Amino acid sequence: MPDHATPATLDQRLEALETRLAYQEHWLDTLDQAVAQQERRLDKLEQLSALMRERLREQHQALSAQNDGGAHRLEDDVPPHY
Repeated sequence: MPDHATPATLDQRLEALETRLAYQEHWLDTLDQAVAQQERRLDKLEQLSALMRERLREQHQALSAQNDGGAHRLEDDVPPHY
């Protein structure tokens, strides 16, 4: 034990370490909750994206059927800003 390591200084150091540990545990819990929330949001966005892709596919098929066998493709359209 070093000369400057009195029981009082050891108690102070231990209290400081316990305080830091408590803050770290708090932030880990906070980050864990944030990650879980982001994961739920990502799942919902992936479901929405899949639904939108399916609806776009259905609309494309409907437009192809209206254009006598699909002679016109949506990919060939020039965007409105050109």
